Amino acid sequence: MKIGILALQGDYEAHARVLKKLDVEYSYVRTPADLNGVHGMILPGGESSTLLKLLQQNGLFDALYERLKKGMPFFGTCAGAILLAKTVISPAQISLNAVDVTILRNAYGRQLASQMATGHCILNTTPLPLFFIRAPKFIDLAPDIKIIATYQGDPVCIQQHACLLATFHPELTQDATLHLYFLELVRKTAIPHF
Repeated sequence: MKIGILALQGDYEAHARVLKKLDVEYSYVRTPADLNGVHGMILPGGESSTLLKLLQQNGLFDALYERLKKGMPFFGTCAGAILLAKTVISPAQISLNAVDVTILRNAYGRQLASQMATGHCILNTTPLPLFFIRAPKFIDLAPDIKIIATYQGDPVCIQQHACLLATFHPELTQDATLHLYFLELVRKTAIPHF
């Protein structure tokens, strides 16, 4: 199993450190050719409009969209979650239209410019560390979306089909719960080659 990490901008190296610690093979994805042999994709945090522009310039937007249509598992954190949401507001922008949720950019304003907190996660009994950086917020979730983690009653990690989205940065904590869960999604995917 090999995980691709979008490496155009943002905190992609932090995700690589988590995968290395978990002894999982990974590669950086900067062009469509880099997707060869990849079984799942991580879209990191960063600046979503910048990432979107770079995806289009590098020919990756359509290539990632095709992988999503074929059922490849994706894990988007913060800006990566914005790229995967069906609807993006404040301001509006296009996306990969993968998960039936509306996401509100920079929902918490500057007070969450950098905040550590803990939330509830259905995957374990201990509190989940949450690292928010100008975090977006999920609103208008489709009925079939599974809520994986919450913070003060709001969903902060959700799943629909093989896509996992988090409004925070799990890669910047010492907790690998969500990465391990994503790797399980990749292992369970019935399509062996993309």
